[in-house]
Amino acid sequence: MVKLSAEELNILAILEEKHHISNESIAMQLNITEEKVQQLIQKLENEKIIVSYPTLIDWNKIEGKETVVAMIDVKVTPQRGVGFDEIAERIYRYPEVSSLYLMSGTYDLSVTVEGRTMKEIALFVSKKLAIIEGVISTTTHFMLKKYKHDHVIIEGNEDKDRRMVVTP
Repeated sequence: MVKLSAEELNILAILEEKHHISNESIAMQLNITEEKVQQLIQKLENEKIIVSYPTLIDWNKIEGKETVVAMIDVKVTPQRGVGFDEIAERIYRYPEVSSLYLMSGTYDLSVTVEGRTMKEIALFVSKKLAIIEGVISTTTHFMLKKYKHDHVIIEGNEDKDRRMVVTP
């Protein structure tokens, strides 16, 4: 754990909300120099606090680029000395896996997988994931529609008047 300055925390908050913002704009907001902003961002990148700058693309709006996303609940037997880490590492190395989390609750790992078809994902589960030593069971949930991702509204009219209609 690293203790950060107020300037560093402010830069992180700004970048998290608007990752495409210029250093000049950040400097103006925080009343510091552009060079100082660049220096602090470089430090945060070097320390792997800033891991990446996401660009969110809705591939399903592009003909021929549609994707199927599944969230898979995985129950595993933890291994002596390494717990869940070794199994998790085997799973996250597959290119189909876009995210992997250790969870509390009824299952151990939550795996997000992307593919071109449901069959492609089904084959991944049956031929790659389920046969890993230590995997007890899997439950696959296919995403039907994405409304919001990483604080960004994908589907719907975010500008629409959301007030409830009240009638006497």
